[in-house]
Amino acid sequence: MLDALYRDHVATLVARAEKALAACGFDGMVISSGKPFTYYADDQDAPFRRVPHFAHWVPMGGPSHLLVVKRGEKPRLVRHAPEDYWYEQAPLGAPFWASAYDVVECGSASRVWATYPKSGNFAYVGDEPESARAAGTSAEGINPKALIARLDWDRSFKTPYEVACLEAATARAADGHRAARAAFRRGASELEIHHAYVAACACTDAELPYGSIVALDDKGAILHYEGKRTDRNGKVLLIDAGAMCRGYGSDITRTWCTSEAHPVFRSMVDALDGLQRRLCDAVKPGIPYLDLHLAAHVGIADILSSHGVLKRGGAEAVASGLTRPFYPHGLGHFLGIQVHDVSGRQAAPEGGIKPPPAEHPYLRTTRTIETGQVFTIEPGIYFIPMLLRDLKASAHANDVDWTLVDALTPMGGIRIEDNLLVTPSGHRNLTREHLPE
Repeated sequence: MLDALYRDHVATLVARAEKALAACGFDGMVISSGKPFTYYADDQDAPFRRVPHFAHWVPMGGPSHLLVVKRGEKPRLVRHAPEDYWYEQAPLGAPFWASAYDVVECGSASRVWATYPKSGNFAYVGDEPESARAAGTSAEGINPKALIARLDWDRSFKTPYEVACLEAATARAADGHRAARAAFRRGASELEIHHAYVAACACTDAELPYGSIVALDDKGAILHYEGKRTDRNGKVLLIDAGAMCRGYGSDITRTWCTSEAHPVFRSMVDALDGLQRRLCDAVKPGIPYLDLHLAAHVGIADILSSHGVLKRGGAEAVASGLTRPFYPHGLGHFLGIQVHDVSGRQAAPEGGIKPPPAEHPYLRTTRTIETGQVFTIEPGIYFIPMLLRDLKASAHANDVDWTLVDALTPMGGIRIEDNLLVTPSGHRNLTREHLPE
C-alpha cells in the first residue's frame, strides 16, 4: 500500500517539476539534502535537518545527498554513503521508495558533487550554493526565486502518500499526548511530562518536529515556552507537541486542568474546545482562511464576555481591539515537511505575497482554502501580563473586569490545536480521529 502511494507521489512530483522547470526555462534541477552545520568555535554539529525540497521527494536522512530531476528522465538519487568508522553506517538496503530513482552511491561528498550534471541548463535548490557554482551552475540558476515559488506552491497540495505520513505522525503524537496527560494528573513536573511524551512517541528529542511546549500554570501564557521546570502539581497543563513520520510532522495542542484550577478558567477551556470544533466544522474549499481567523476572534470575544472577563462581546469587542491582547497569534498555518509549512502567504504559483491585515500581523495563512491543503486550527485565550498592562492603560480599560483577570492570570492560557486535511466536500480532522478528547 505504501509502495503504491509513494510511486504515485513521485509521479505527481515529476509532473509538477517538469511543468515548473519548463515555465522557468530550465532543463532540470539538482536538489541537495543539505550540509551539516557546525557550531561556531566548536567541533560539534547541530542536529541535522534536510533541505525541505529534498525531503519532499526522498524519505532518506543524512547530509550531502543529491537528487537530479531532468525533464523526460527518471530522477537520479546520488546517495552519500561515507566510508567512516566514527559513526554508524547503515546500508541502504531495499527501502520501499528506492525503485523510484536511479540510485548511485558515493563514498565521499566530493564524489557526490562530481556527479553533478555537466551539460544542460540546471537549477540548483539547496544550502550549498558555493558547491553548485563550482559545479558550473550559473548565478541565475542557484535557488531561482521563480522556480522556488512554484515548488513552494505545489507543496501546499498534499498527495495521498503525504496524508498517510501525516496521519501516522498524528497517531504517534496522540500516544504522547495521552501519556503526558496521565503524567500531569499524577502531579509530574514539566520535565517529567516531556519525558513521558517522548517515551510514548518512541523518539528522541532530536526526532521531534519542534521543541515541545510543556507549560504548567502561568507558563502557558508564554506562546513558545520551551523551559522544562521541575515544579510539579500544576493546576493547568498546556502542551503543544508533535511527532514525525518519514519527514512529516504533526502539531497538536491540548489544555488540561485539575479540579484546583479556577472554575471560570475550567469553563473557558470547555468553551474554547467548542469554538475550536465549530471552526473546524466550517472548513471547506473556497473559504478565505482569514475569514476563519476573524470568526475565531468573534467567538473568543463571546467566550470572554460570557465568562465575565469582558463587558462587551462579539463583533463589537473585536472592532474595539479587545480580543487581540487575549488572542495575539494567528489561527493556524500550513503543515507538512515543515511544521510551519511554506506558501501560507503566497499570492500565486508565480510568487508574490498576500500579507495579513495590519491588525493581525502574526497570521501565517492568508490563502483561500483549497482541496489537498493541510493546516492547523488553533485558537487560544491567554492572560499575558505584558499585553494586559497595555490594555489596562488603554481607552478600553473599563471594558475589562480586572479583578477576575488577576484571578485568572496565574492559570496562564488555553490553546487547542488540530490538523485538518481539506477534501473536495469539506475536510478530515486528522487529529480528532486519534485524539478525540
